[in-house]
Formats: sequence, structure tokens, C-alpha cells
Amino acid sequence: MRERREIVQLWQQGGSSVLATLVRVEGSSYRQSGARLLLRGGGEYAGTISGGCLETEILRKAEWLVRNGAVMERYSTLFDDSAEVPFGLGCGGAIDVLFEPAETPECRALMEALENTLRGHERTILTFLPAKERKMARAVFDGRGDVLFVSKGWSESSAQYARKCAVHSLEPSQDKFFFEQLVGPPRLFVLGAGDDAKPLVSMAALMGWSVTVMDGRAQLAKAERFPSAQHVSVIRTPSDSLREIQSDDAVVIMTHSYEQDRELLASLLPRRPKYLGVLGARHRSSLLIAEAVARLGCSVEGCCEQISAPVGLDLGGEGPDAIALAVIAEIQACHAGRLKNVRSLSAEDVARHVLEGGASRYLRTYCARDVS
Repeated sequence: MRERREIVQLWQQGGSSVLATLVRVEGSSYRQSGARLLLRGGGEYAGTISGGCLETEILRKAEWLVRNGAVMERYSTLFDDSAEVPFGLGCGGAIDVLFEPAETPECRALMEALENTLRGHERTILTFLPAKERKMARAVFDGRGDVLFVSKGWSESSAQYARKCAVHSLEPSQDKFFFEQLVGPPRLFVLGAGDDAKPLVSMAALMGWSVTVMDGRAQLAKAERFPSAQHVSVIRTPSDSLREIQSDDAVVIMTHSYEQDRELLASLLPRRPKYLGVLGARHRSSLLIAEAVARLGCSVEGCCEQISAPVGLDLGGEGPDAIALAVIAEIQACHAGRLKNVRSLSAEDVARHVLEGGASRYLRTYCARDVS
């Protein structure tokens, strides 16, 4: 996602000449289909389509390749010490790359679509790949399937039929087109604007995520403290401030204020974000869960299933940077559907910790990250 931002930013500067897109992979490859490289005059570029072994060759030949329009090129990533240019250095496959001139209606439509996905809009791109007997054509659809752009000479009904074929794999010759469904960047809401939130926000921004920082303390919730965040705001009331959080979002509660965390957790649970992490010791998080359950009338088991507490993967290390890395890794695994062995509290844990004592010890103190 960060790469998409960099490509769009370079495009917005003007003067781009060629867009290269990895459209097919056979065997293994460092990058997968959809990877892009945008070339600008003077050799400046953004994005990559390999681990660095192809970029020099592409930069050298890209403008020459598209002198007559869009073309397809195949590159072997098998190591061959007898070849003139052993591109792959042992990656073990082959890739097909689409080269297209930047100053065409098709490329402009694609770049506008990429730009809109960064604002959270879904786009579907259907590109008929060039070959000897045909020129490249493209159609762009919004999240509802409505046509936003279609190449000259290609009717909207034909574009819709082609999209239907691509979605349902009905097209008998799959090598004719490249089909992409592009969504916006993952959204992370960091509820807490203390100093330990800074590395978390920075790492998330480095991943290309859209980051919002919120805190009830106006002296902390300042944009200058979090320059890489898209939004920084003061929480007036949780019900209003958290209204925009959706089921695909990730949320980390880390205000270090027990009162704030209690209100935030109770407001967030009904919204069921995709990832909900709570910073703090097991005992503290158990008390928060117990109070949220009492307020909402839900089950302890159901509440525990929604929450990652202790927050983050168990990577080892300590301090804000290590905690941020653990949290970012866990959120990434969650978004990719690879999250296993989550550290979470059980109903029995909550009951045991509640018996150990109430919340009074946390009402005026900062919380530790994770103690038994």
C-alpha cells in the first residue's frame, strides 16, 4: 500500500512516461501480480516489480518498448549463468509484464482509480492485454460495478460482460485479460496519543495504512505530534468519535487511562472491528472486560473472542518500538487471514483476575503492557 501511495505521488508531479505492471507469475517470484513501477523523465521511478534484479533492465528499455503503444514482455526468473542477463538470480519462475505509455486515457484512468482507492474507494480494473492481433483496452468500475471508464470502441455493455466473465472465470482464454479488485488501505485507529503511540503510528504509516489518532486529552491529541497520521482528533464522547469505525478496521486502545479505556471498550465492542487490541496487563484488561460486559449485557466469552489482550504477537523485547512492532505484526496477520495462536483472555482468566481485586489501583496510574 505504501508503494501505491508513492506511485500516485510521483504521477501527480507530472512528466511520467511509462507504467509497468506485473500481470502474471509462473512458478515463484519476489513480487506477485499487481506490482507496479512508474517511470518518470530523468530516470526517476516509484515502485518495483522484482527484488531489484529487473529494475535496471526495465528502466533502460521501457520507453523504447512502448514507442508504438502498450506491449507485453516476459522475463525468466530462473538462474541461467549462460544467459546474457540472468535477471532472476534463482527466483525460480517467469513473469509477464505489461508496459504502457503513461499519457494515454487508459493509463490516466488507472492512475485515477489508484488515487481514489487511497481515499477508501473500491475500484475494479479489467485490462485486455495487448498482443499481435489486438491493442490494449481497459475498463474501470466502482464498488457497485458501475462503469467509470471504458476504452474507445468498447461499449459499456461489452465491458460489463467482460467483467462478469472475469469475476466468474467464464472467459475461456484467461491470458487475454488482467483483472484486479482494489480496495483502500487498511485503517488503523490508535486510541491514545501518548509518546508510546508514536512508533505505532509511524510503523503503520510506513506500511501505507491510513492512521487515525484519538485521545480525550487535547494537549496530547495534536497533529504535530503525529505527522504521519491522516487524522488526529480529540475524543469528545466515544459514541460520536468512534462512529466512523467499521467492521474492516483495526483499533488499538492505549490511552493509559483506565476511565478512558473503559468507555472506549464499551463503545467499541458493539461495532465489532476486525481487530481490537487492548494495551495493558492481563489483570487490568480483565477488569475492563468485566465492566464492559456488565454495561452491555453480553457474555464474557464473546467479549474475550473479540479482543487481543495482551496486545501484539509475542515477539519478545520491550519498550515502545518493540511493542509497536508486535502490534503491527499482529494486525498485518489479521488482515492477511494468517493470525493464529492469538494471545487472548478467557472467561476463566477474567473471573480469576476479578477475584484478585478491583479497578481502584488503575484509576490514577499508568498501565504496564503485560504482566501475569
